[in-house]
Amino acid sequence: MSTFDPGFLWGAATSSYQIEGAVAEDGRGPSIWDTFAATPGAVRGGDTGAVAADHYHRFPEDIALMSQLGLRAYRFSLAWPRIQPTGSGPVNQRGLDFYRRLTDTLLDHGIQPWPTLYHWDLPQPLEDAGGWPVRDTAERFAEYAALTHDALGDRITHWTTLNEPWCSAFLGYATGRHAPGRREPAAAVRAAHHLLLAHGLAAEAIRDDDSHVGITLNLTHVTPLTTEPADLDAARRVDGMQNRLFLDPLLRGAYPDDVLDDLREVTGTGHIQDGDLKRIGAPLDHLGINYYAPTLVAGSTAPVQSAYVGSPLVRVADGGRPKTAMGWEIDDKGLLALLLRLKADYPAVPLYITENGAAFDDVVERDGVAGVAGAVHGAVREVVHDADRIAYLDGHLRSCARAIGQGVPLKGYFVWSLLDNFEWSFGYGPRFGIVHVDYATQRRTAKDSAHWYAEVIRRGGL
Repeated sequence: MSTFDPGFLWGAATSSYQIEGAVAEDGRGPSIWDTFAATPGAVRGGDTGAVAADHYHRFPEDIALMSQLGLRAYRFSLAWPRIQPTGSGPVNQRGLDFYRRLTDTLLDHGIQPWPTLYHWDLPQPLEDAGGWPVRDTAERFAEYAALTHDALGDRITHWTTLNEPWCSAFLGYATGRHAPGRREPAAAVRAAHHLLLAHGLAAEAIRDDDSHVGITLNLTHVTPLTTEPADLDAARRVDGMQNRLFLDPLLRGAYPDDVLDDLREVTGTGHIQDGDLKRIGAPLDHLGINYYAPTLVAGSTAPVQSAYVGSPLVRVADGGRPKTAMGWEIDDKGLLALLLRLKADYPAVPLYITENGAAFDDVVERDGVAGVAGAVHGAVREVVHDADRIAYLDGHLRSCARAIGQGVPLKGYFVWSLLDNFEWSFGYGPRFGIVHVDYATQRRTAKDSAHWYAEVIRRGGL
């Protein structure tokens, strides 16, 4: 049996635009995802987050479900345009009141709130002024963080500044796959720096004796397809852009020289000002890790357009492993390798798996008949048998246990996701939740994986 320390934090995660809905209620302003989703062809099926899982109205029901599952913590994000509709100026009290109610209800159920200040929903007026490639956006983020902390800091102790700045910068500004949908590689590099600066400025603004402040990165275990020089260089470049471009300034106080060299032809370093790296590299109270899949890479003989700016002769290869419904390869050993690499290469900091999960083609069954969505009604029990998801989570949790056994300071795990939700440019097709959501009725059905995870929490192990 793989057991975890009694203090290990068991949780689940969501994000505001993916589940809240109510995009035009109680003074919320538009975000870049509202604008992007309204752009024809940007999101599969024309889906938007306008209703999503209707968590804004149904959070008491969802928190009661969290309590039934035994969750010790809930990682959610605060919608910047709900709290500060234009990205600057006074707060929207109705928006803050929603997060007060949410937080108080969590605490009433014994669930620790773990908010993320930014999970991609930038207020549209800030994007209109230039967005993350503009330094001023980082300053505005620090002001927003301070206002939010002043309002909620008496209830919340653990804060995450940003979720996956790599995605915000390179999927948002280089490939255009995410909001705001721009394809400007030089702007993406500037955005990455300003996101990190925003983290540093926000951490300064909210850190006090009672607040623990961290950041969440989407990291991956990168390996070359072969030992040929082109493949080895491809692995170095992808590891540099995906992992070290963020880890090094945060934990070592400097950007990696080889990555700066790779980017030199894309943009200079004029956007990096004196004092920025000192702010970015201030000690973290925790580092969040989002891990889903490994990355196998190879050199390419022809230019490839990708999020790996400055490295056109790089391609992602297929390792032949089983895949999720997203087409992502499944490899829990990649998580173990990543955690051991962090322990070996970087200063020690408390680590949390802040997202880990998988999308599969879930089917709701009613009395053994497939295809009927819903919840429990009378004597008819509706279920989702998601054995593939259970196997995925089981393997990755075992890698977590092995990492802890080898001295990795891993302190908690948040499954992604609590609920099925709006999956960004993929719309409502992929389902990551351990709880099924029927989007037509908003009924919740706990999948087998939810019951399995509840038992893992109860036992404190596998």
